[in-house]
Amino acid sequence: MPKWGARRRPGLLLGALLLIVCLPVLRRLNWSGLGASLLWRRHLGLRADGQNFKLENSAFWIFGGSIHYFRVPRAYWRDRLLKLRACGLNTLTTYVPWNLHEPQRGTFDFSGNLDLEAFILLAAEVGLWVILRPGPYICSEMDLGGLPSWLLRDPDMRLRTTYKGFTEAVDLYFDHLMLRVVPLQYKHGGPIIAVQVENEYGSYNKDPAYMPYIKKALQDRGIVELLLTSDNQDGLKNGIVDGVLATINLQSQSELRQLTAILLGAQGIRPKMVMEYWTGWFDSWGGPHYILDSSEVLNTVSAIVEAGSSINLYMFHGGTNFGFIGGAMHFQDYKPDVTSYDYDAVLTEAGDYTAKYTRLREFFGSMSGAPLPVPPALLPKTAYDPVTPAFYVSLWDALNLLELPVTSEHPVNMENLPINGGSGQSFGYTLYETTITSSGVLSAVVRDRGQVFLNTFFLGILDYKTSTIIIPMVQGAPCCPQGFTTLRILVENCGRVNYGDSIDQQRKGIIGNVYLNDSPLKKFKIYNLEMDRSFLQRFTGDMWKPVTEQPLFPAFFLGALYVSDPPYDTFMKLEGWEKGVVFINGQNLGRYWNIGPQETLYLPGAWLDTGLNKIMVFEEKKAQQIIQFVDMPSLGQHEYLH
Repeated sequence: MPKWGARRRPGLLLGALLLIVCLPVLRRLNWSGLGASLLWRRHLGLRADGQNFKLENSAFWIFGGSIHYFRVPRAYWRDRLLKLRACGLNTLTTYVPWNLHEPQRGTFDFSGNLDLEAFILLAAEVGLWVILRPGPYICSEMDLGGLPSWLLRDPDMRLRTTYKGFTEAVDLYFDHLMLRVVPLQYKHGGPIIAVQVENEYGSYNKDPAYMPYIKKALQDRGIVELLLTSDNQDGLKNGIVDGVLATINLQSQSELRQLTAILLGAQGIRPKMVMEYWTGWFDSWGGPHYILDSSEVLNTVSAIVEAGSSINLYMFHGGTNFGFIGGAMHFQDYKPDVTSYDYDAVLTEAGDYTAKYTRLREFFGSMSGAPLPVPPALLPKTAYDPVTPAFYVSLWDALNLLELPVTSEHPVNMENLPINGGSGQSFGYTLYETTITSSGVLSAVVRDRGQVFLNTFFLGILDYKTSTIIIPMVQGAPCCPQGFTTLRILVENCGRVNYGDSIDQQRKGIIGNVYLNDSPLKKFKIYNLEMDRSFLQRFTGDMWKPVTEQPLFPAFFLGALYVSDPPYDTFMKLEGWEKGVVFINGQNLGRYWNIGPQETLYLPGAWLDTGLNKIMVFEEKKAQQIIQFVDMPSLGQHEYLH
C-alpha cells in the first residue's frame, strides 16, 4: 500500500495532534494546546527532557493501550481504536510478530489481517500516536515469542544472541519490515513516536552484545525516533542499554516503588514510564481463570500517574489467539495458552466495555481538559440456532488429501521436515507411521502431545509426563483385529514456549528415536497436518460420510450455520466434545479443550456470511454431535457493561 508520505495531506493528523498532552502541572492535562501548525515543524520528536517527556517543545504524557492487530479481525480495527481513544488514551502500542510476517524463510506477508501499515495509518486517522514494538522477539504469549520456528532447523541455533545464524535472519527480516515502518515515523509525518528495542531482554541476558546489535540494526535502517527498552522485575537491572530509555513492566503498587528506585539508580533523572501495566493475565489450558478487580486496576493506574509516570495498559484489548499462534509456559510443568487472549483486559475479547473501561475513562477524562469522544456503540451479539454436523471424514481417510508423506529412516521433528520451501512445519499436527511386528514397551520423547494408535485403534497418549506406553500383541490381540501392525503417533504442537531460558529447545513432533523394547524403530512415513486453508479446500463432497453413532476418530465433522442478514458476533460452545480445532468458512478459530478454563470460542460476525456458513470441526476423540452458539462467553470473565 502507499507509504505515509504518499497519502499525507494537511489536516490528516489534526485529531492526533489534539491528543497531545500539555502539562503545566500534573493535576490538569490540556490536550488542546497544540494545533495543526505542528504538522510542518516536526524536528525534535518525542524526547527525554529531565524527568519529563517532550514532543517538540511541549510537555507530553504517554497514556497508552495495547491492541495487537494480528489478534483482532481487520474489520474491527477501527472499532477497537476508537474505543481506546474514547477511554482518554492518546497512544497505541502494538507488537509485530515475525513468525506471522515471515512464515517461510524469505517469504513475507503483510496482507489482510497482517497489514501493519494500514493498522498504523488507521491509528493516526482516529487520533492516536503509536509506539511500535518490533522485536524481533516479542513474547506476547505467542508461539516461540513471535520468532519463526524455521530458525530451529539449525541444530546449533542460539536465539536472541549474536549467533550468526540468528542475526543473518534478523537482518533480512528488518530489511523488509523497516522499509514499511520508517516512513510512518513522526519525523517523516507519521504517528510513530517511539520504537522499542527487543523485549524484556534483561530476563534472558545471554549475550551482552545482543541488545547493542538490535539497537544498531534499527538505527542503521532509518529508525530515528526515541528508543525504549521494557523489562519486568526480574530483568530490569540487566536490561538497560546505553542511549535507550528504560521502562518497566508490572502489576502492583509495591512493584512500582521497587522498580522506580532501580530505574533512578540506573539511569538517573529521566522520564518514567510503565510500558506494561498488566490489566489482567492470560490463562493456560487446565489452569484457573485469572481476573483482576477493576477497583485494584484503578488504584494502581492512579498511583502510577500520581508518581509522575507515563503508562501503557497491557492489554487494553487482548483479542484472540486465532489458529495455532498461542504460546506456552514451561517452568515446572508445561502449560499451553488457551485460544482466548481476553486477558481480563479493559475491553473484552469481543470488544465489549467493562467496569475497568468505565472507571479508567472517568479517571483519564478528569485530567483531559476537554470532553472525551463519545464511546462507539457496542457491536451486537446473538445466539444462533444450534448446529448438528451431518457428515464426517475420518482422519485416516483424509490422509489421501495430503501431499505425499516424507519418508525417513528415523523420525524427523516438525521444524526439520523437508517441506514448505525448506522451512519445515510451524504449527498444527504431524502424523508418524511405521510398521511393527511385536508387542512390548513403546517409548519416545513427544512434544507436545502424541496420540498412539495401532492402525486405527487408540492406545493412549505420550506427553511430558508419559514417555512410555504398552503395545499389546499385534497378532490376534483381544483389543485389535488380527494383523494390526501399523503404528501411528499423531503429535500436536500445543504451543512453543514464549518466555524463559528454554526457547532454544522448542522443537516439536517426535524428538529423537522411537523405541520398542529399547530397539529403535525405522522406516517412517511422516504426514504434515498444518490444516491450512489449502488443505481444507481439498475436502470434496463425495468424501463426506453421514455421521453414524460411532464415527472413527480422530475425524473432521461438517455442519452448516444459517445466518440472516446481517451477521453478528457469537460464541461457539462445544459442550460434550473433547479436544480439537474449529474452522469457519476456512478461518481457523483456534483450539477447544474440555479441561478448561475456556469454554467458548469467539466467532466474529465479520467472518460470517449472510446465508449458509461452513463449519468444520477436527475432533480428536469424542463428539457430542451438536454445536451451540451463545451471545456471551460461558465464563464470567468481566464485569460486563451493556
